Amino acid sequence: MEPRGMKKWRPFATMPEQYIGLKEMINKQGEVAQPVLTEEQMEQINFTLIEALHTNKQVYLTYYKKGQCITVTGFIQFVDSLGNLFIFIDDVFELKNKMRLSELIDVRFA
Repeated sequence: MEPRGMKKWRPFATMPEQYIGLKEMINKQGEVAQPVLTEEQMEQINFTLIEALHTNKQVYLTYYKKGQCITVTGFIQFVDSLGNLFIFIDDVFELKNKMRLSELIDVRFA
């Protein structure tokens, strides 16, 4: 008697769209709405960013991206309040990342 091997799984591999759809549904369940910051919170974030820039202290940055709240550590390199962006160097990969100030949720010293 000869084993069927991979032939028995072929019917399940004919619907890759189903797997893509299921993955999207699982990802959407974990999404959260972007938090709305008060004026006081935005001022505190600005003060912390500027202090971290001048003292070269490491910070925890929490930002919102694609329905997720992500926290990374790094060093602030440049802040442009008028252009609504800042540049930070990621602590893990030491890469420069450019981000909008409007995406920030929280900034704390490490």
